[in-house]
Amino acid sequence: MARAHSPRSGSLQYWHRVRAKRIYPRIRSWFKDIKELKILGFAGYKVGMTHIIYKNTNPNSPLKNELVSIPATVLECPPLKTYSIRFYKNTDNGLQLISEILSTKLDKELSRKINIPKKQKEKNLDEILSKTTEVRICFYTQPKLIKLKKNPEIFEISLSGNNPRSQYEFAKALLDREIRIQEIFRPGQFVDIHAVTKGKGLQGAVKRFGVTLKSHKSEKKRRSAGNLGAWTPKKVSFRVPQKGQMGFHNRTDYNKQILEINSNPEKINPKDGFPHYGLVKSDYILIKGSVLGPQKRLIRLSEAFRNHKIMPMEINYISLESKQ
Repeated sequence: MARAHSPRSGSLQYWHRVRAKRIYPRIRSWFKDIKELKILGFAGYKVGMTHIIYKNTNPNSPLKNELVSIPATVLECPPLKTYSIRFYKNTDNGLQLISEILSTKLDKELSRKINIPKKQKEKNLDEILSKTTEVRICFYTQPKLIKLKKNPEIFEISLSGNNPRSQYEFAKALLDREIRIQEIFRPGQFVDIHAVTKGKGLQGAVKRFGVTLKSHKSEKKRRSAGNLGAWTPKKVSFRVPQKGQMGFHNRTDYNKQILEINSNPEKINPKDGFPHYGLVKSDYILIKGSVLGPQKRLIRLSEAFRNHKIMPMEINYISLESKQ
């Protein structure tokens, strides 16, 4: 059967391709349809890839009860620390920050990233909560624990639920303590992964869009598009493949399964470490398949929008062979 011609059916989501503003992403929407009150995300650093062998327990799979080998990505997830509690209200222009309560136990490394205020003003919480429609928690990473770098990353994570007062009480209990990934996600759970992809710089139309090389009899260039479009309208459409930025874009990967959450690095570390990363020193997770971004990049995890049942896996073997 011939393929139907539908020139306008393609997604315009990825145009125009621009560089990310910072090296870790911002999550704009959160899946909040969860009964329990909990934190909706976490973050970790990409370590590298390995492979595992597990027993397939899916009753609908043709490989049911057989041992299957699959690739897996390792993310190292040192504990996050709370920076502040933020109070938002709905306006005609979206959510607006109305107040913020800072933690009293902030690390000195934060001063490398932002100016930390020395004193906090006393605030009327009842008045603030009466205007609030949503409470969020601002976290920062601790890369010093894994000797990766000194500068932490700071970002917001939303909370489930719709009651600002109960959200504040939940956030208040977390204000001066560390949060570990075991408290938020479980093995077998599906998550969405947000990250900034590998940067490839300025690339031409052949590499960027897969345009076929022109014949040796064609005019002038060989690695460019055949033409730039119609005579009228007298403009070049953004759909025409041209050279430009490739890579270092904000992207989301939906429904990636967590195979394992563990705090024993000996179970995952190869003898000579992971290429371009080294040895895992803290809590880590195994993600089924590949994950966008290069080694050492911060990867953010969030509750899956396209919800799935939790499907724990019985892992029989994790490769510890050299990856060099």
